[in-house]
Amino acid sequence: MRKLASVQRIWKLEPIEGADRIELASILGWKVVVNKGQFREMDLAIYFEVDSFLPIAPEFEFLRPSSYRKSDLLGEGFRLRTMKFRGQISQGLVLPIDTFPDLAENKDKIEIGMDVTELLGVRKWEEEERATTDGTILGSLPYCVPKTDETRVQAEPGLMEEFGNKIYYISTKMDGSSHSIALDEDGFHICGHKYEYKDDGISSFYEFVKKRGYLPKIEAFYNENNLATFVIQGEFCAPGIQKNRQKLKKPEWFVFTMIINGARVGLDKMVEYCEELGMETVPIEEVGTDLMEHYPTVESLLLRANGKHPNGCRKEGIVIRTVNPWTSSILNDYLSMKVVSNSYLLQKEA
Repeated sequence: MRKLASVQRIWKLEPIEGADRIELASILGWKVVVNKGQFREMDLAIYFEVDSFLPIAPEFEFLRPSSYRKSDLLGEGFRLRTMKFRGQISQGLVLPIDTFPDLAENKDKIEIGMDVTELLGVRKWEEEERATTDGTILGSLPYCVPKTDETRVQAEPGLMEEFGNKIYYISTKMDGSSHSIALDEDGFHICGHKYEYKDDGISSFYEFVKKRGYLPKIEAFYNENNLATFVIQGEFCAPGIQKNRQKLKKPEWFVFTMIINGARVGLDKMVEYCEELGMETVPIEEVGTDLMEHYPTVESLLLRANGKHPNGCRKEGIVIRTVNPWTSSILNDYLSMKVVSNSYLLQKEA
């Protein structure tokens, strides 16, 4: 689970040109604007990531003018998003531990990295259109289908070092809705980001899959290779989803992960199998070795994440993985991270 709120250390404080009341704090790989004099370097504090949805509570009332939101999906609260102060990008919120009585009373038990998301009632902000593009819920994700959340590099900068001299690839992060097709001993499972959906004519993705003729192709591949489980995951992009920033005229599904018998498939095999099944992968922008030689800092990766789709619209960012799947000791999962463009975020919130 993503740590939306956690105890972190302020590694560095820097002045902001032309600003007398605010300064810039470095936390993990994030840069956050804070009140000047509120913290000292090496202080522990509570850090709330961007896309957090904070509850209505006295501690957060100062956010009301800029961040109050009310949605049918989540109710009332305060949404944290990428913002700019005096020309400085700020991502997230930092508050002293003493702001929260339950934490202040137990300071001796507080450790760096401690997850306080649930304790403070923080949830992830979800766009309401995600709840209207999937269909009728059949149940939670099947055991063979993992959730498709990627870790942002700012949240775990140590991931950069884990790439070492492994061959990596960079793909475009498509701006749509995550969907999966899975086949196991119980048959097909058509899934969105969190749930499996019924074949009742309501799910636009289910209808897309049937129209493209994917199911018989997947079943033939499954049987020919005597598989136990076969999972294909990708980004469903179409008019009406996430403002259709790729300006597609018709729906498309861009595959980013294949899992065979519980193991992720490498890049070359994924491309090969997609060609065999008549599917399109996410755009592959770059393949190389020694990631940190090319991109030694988080800031350099953020610059790399900038760019535009062929239609001229800003792309959301990039995803970086090893060509051959490698397990990360930080994630306890396959080594992978996303870098979301700050230019995209600022334009999206404009």
